[in-house]
Amino acid sequence: MPRKNIRLRLGPVLCPRLGWLVLLVTVAAPASAAQIQLKDGRIITGQLGYTSGLAEKMLPLNPEGTGPLQLIAFVDDGLRRTFFSKRNIQGASLDDKAEIPEKYRLRQQVIEVGRTVKSIGAIVRVQPFDQYGRRILTIATARGPENIIQGITELTPTWTRTQSNTHVLDMRLATSSIPPDILAKILAQQTDQKDLDQRKKVVRFYLQSERYEEAYQELKRILKDFGDRPDIHQQLEPSLHRIRQLSAHQLLGELKLRRDSGQHQLVLQKLNSFPSEDVAAESLQAVREMIAEYQAVESNRTDTLAQFDALVQKIGDSAVRQRIQPFSEELHAELSFNTMARMAAFRAMLEDKAMSPEDKVALAISGWLAGSDDAVAKLPLALSAYRVRNLIAQYLGAADALARHQVFEQFHSEEAAKLPVSMQLLGRILSHMKPPVASTQPDPAKPGYFELEVPGRGDSPAVHYIVQLPPEYDPHRRYPTVLTLHGDGVTPEQQIDWWAGPWTAQGWRSGQASRFGTIVVAPEWAAEHQKKYQYSAREHAAVLDCLRDACRRFSIDTDRVFLSGHSMGGDAAWDLGLAHPDLWAGVIPIVAQSDRYCALYWENAKLVPFYFVCGELDDDKLVQNSRDLDRYVTRGYNCTVVEYEGRGHEHFSDEILRIFDWMGRLRRNFFPREFETMTMRRWDNFFWWVELSQMPERAMIDPINWPPPRGTNPVETKASVTATNGLRVMTGAGDVRIWLSPEIVDLTQRVSIIVNGHRLTGDVSTEPKLDVFLEDARTRADRQHPFWARVDAPTGRRIR
Repeated sequence: MPRKNIRLRLGPVLCPRLGWLVLLVTVAAPASAAQIQLKDGRIITGQLGYTSGLAEKMLPLNPEGTGPLQLIAFVDDGLRRTFFSKRNIQGASLDDKAEIPEKYRLRQQVIEVGRTVKSIGAIVRVQPFDQYGRRILTIATARGPENIIQGITELTPTWTRTQSNTHVLDMRLATSSIPPDILAKILAQQTDQKDLDQRKKVVRFYLQSERYEEAYQELKRILKDFGDRPDIHQQLEPSLHRIRQLSAHQLLGELKLRRDSGQHQLVLQKLNSFPSEDVAAESLQAVREMIAEYQAVESNRTDTLAQFDALVQKIGDSAVRQRIQPFSEELHAELSFNTMARMAAFRAMLEDKAMSPEDKVALAISGWLAGSDDAVAKLPLALSAYRVRNLIAQYLGAADALARHQVFEQFHSEEAAKLPVSMQLLGRILSHMKPPVASTQPDPAKPGYFELEVPGRGDSPAVHYIVQLPPEYDPHRRYPTVLTLHGDGVTPEQQIDWWAGPWTAQGWRSGQASRFGTIVVAPEWAAEHQKKYQYSAREHAAVLDCLRDACRRFSIDTDRVFLSGHSMGGDAAWDLGLAHPDLWAGVIPIVAQSDRYCALYWENAKLVPFYFVCGELDDDKLVQNSRDLDRYVTRGYNCTVVEYEGRGHEHFSDEILRIFDWMGRLRRNFFPREFETMTMRRWDNFFWWVELSQMPERAMIDPINWPPPRGTNPVETKASVTATNGLRVMTGAGDVRIWLSPEIVDLTQRVSIIVNGHRLTGDVSTEPKLDVFLEDARTRADRQHPFWARVDAPTGRRIR
C-alpha cells in the first residue's frame, strides 16, 4: 500500500482564547480542519477521511463519505491517523477559521532517495536531540543494533518531523515528547535573537503548544532585550498580562484534576500559594471558592466528630457506650474529605429534637458503614452492622477454609446478617469497607510502591507483581486501575514507569497515572526467557490472580479496571480482553499482534472497548491485524485504532494523554441486558453472570494443539434478561451456573430461568444465601457487585 502518497497533513486549531494577542500574533491564512465529536465525548481534530478497510488505501473524502461500504472513518493530524467506526461519530464540523500553527523548517542533511527503512524493530537506545535537532536512534535488526542519524526537519507545536542522512525515513514525534530544555535550545538555534519578529514567533509557538509559562518567560526576555524601544512595552505588556492569566487558568485546571483524583493536601497547598499577580479576577474567585470548600469540609468534619462524641455521652447505658468506643476511634481516625458524604443523614437529623441520641448515633454508625442513603436509626442494628462488617473483613482475609467456617458461624447471632432482609445492607457494607487484606508497609523512600506475589497454579512458581498507588491514596476511595503487561526484555518496573513516571529525586512519580489518581498493577506474568505469548492457562492465571489479589489489598474500582500491554504483553492483553470481557472497562493493546483465539473470539469485543496503538513501520502491523480490527470497527464496536506515521515497534508514550482521556469516559457495564460470547478454552468460561462447565471436547483446543482441526467451532453462548423478571441462556456447554443479583433481576419476586429453551422447574431456589454472597466476594474479589444466589442447571446437551 503506497502510504507515502496518502499522508494528510494538518496542524492543530489555535485556541480561541489567543485571539486577543493582536499585537503579538500575525494573522495567518485559515486552514480547513475537521473537528470530529465521537459519541463518548472525545473530539479529534485533523483532516477527515473514510475507508472500507484498514488494509485498503485511505483517501480524504467529504464528511458524508461516498458509499455504504466506507464504514471506517479516520482523522489525520500530521502525527498519527486515528480510526474509528463511522457509526460512533456524534457530529462533525469544518473549522475554516483555524489559524495555521507556527512551523520551523530546520536545514538538515537528509536523503530522499536511497536505502529506505521499511520496518523498525525494537528500539535499543535513543540519544536526546542536540541544539541542532539531531540525534542517533539505535534499532534492533537481524544483523544486530544499527544506528540511524536523525535530524528534525519540521517542528510544529504538536508534531515534529525527523529525517535521516543515512536512510530514507520520515518519522513523526509528538513535540510534547521533547524535553522543555532541549526544545528551548532548538528554538534558540533557529532564532535570530536580534530579530523581534522571530522572537515573537517563539512566543506564538509556545502559546500554540499551551506552554504558557515558557511563553511568559520568553516574552519577558523580549521586553528586557528590546526595552530601549519605547513602543515595545506598550505593544507587548498587555500580552504579558494575558499570558499570565492563561497560565493561571491552566494551573487552576490542573488543581481541579488533582482534586478530582483525591489529592487534597497537594491541592490545598497549591491553592494557598496560588499566584495573584496579573491573574484574572474570575480565576482568583475560583481559587477562593475551592479554599472555602476545603475549609467548610474541615469545619464540618470537626463539628461532626464533636457532635457525635456529645451524643454518645448522652447515652445512659455505659455498656452501650463501651461497645461504641471502637467505632468512635475509627471515625476519628478516618473521617475525611473523601468520606464526609457518609455523614449526611447524621448531620441532617442533628437538630431533630424528637430523635433520641441513640437513634442519631445509629445514623452515624450505619451511614459510615453503608452510606448515608442506607443509614438506619436503630442503634442495636447499627452496632450489629459494625460487627458484621468486621466479620466480613475477617472472612475475606481468612487463610483457609477452616478459619472461614469459624468466622461464618458467628454471623448467625447477628441481627444485621438475618436474611433475606439484610442482604441489601450487607451489599452496601461490602462496597463501603476498606480492602480486607493488609499489605506490608512500603519502603518510605518509595511511597505507595508494593512488591507482592501470588502462588502459582499447579507446578508453576509464584507470580511476582508490582503495585504503584497514586499520591495521597485513601483506602476509602475507589481508584481506576491499569493492569499493564510487559513485553519481551521489559520489566514490570518499566511498565510502572511508563504509566506513573519514573521516580524523581524528590521521591515521587510525576507521570500521568499519578496526575489522574490511577493505581498501576504490573505482574511478572511471563516465564523466564519467554519470547512470545503462548495463550496458555498459566499466563491467564498469572494475570488474573494478580488482579484479584490486588483487589483484596487495595481500593480498586472494579468498574474502572483497564487491561494494557506492550508488544508480547499487548498480544496477551488482546487475548485476555476477549477471553474475559466482563472484567474490563477497556483494553489497550500497544504494538500487538492478533493471533490464534483472537480471530475466533472477535464477537466478544462487542461489549468491551478497545484502544489499539501501532506504528506505520512496525512490520505493517495495521494491515496484518486488519481482518479482526475491520470486524470491530465496521460493526460499530467501541474501538479506536491509532497508527503513528513513520514509527515502528516502540512504547508510544506520545499517546498516553489521549489514552487517559479515553479511559476517563468509560465504566464497565457488569450487568448487560444481553450478550453473546465464544470460547474454545476450558478456562474461558465465566461471562458476566453465566459460568459454563462440561464443555464439548471437540470444541476445546489447548494452545499446545493449535491450530484446531478443520471444521472446529467455538462454543457459543447467548444470554439475556427478559422483560418479565427472567433470564434466558442458550449455550453449547453441558452445564451452566447462573449467578443472581438484584442488579439483574428482582430476587423478591419469582425469577423465570430458561436454559436452551427449557424452563427450570422443581427444586430451583433463587433465594439469597449468605455463604454464596461471601464466597463470591472472596473468590472474585469484586466488592462492588457481589452475587447473592446461584442456580446450577444442565443444558440438555450431550457432551462428547
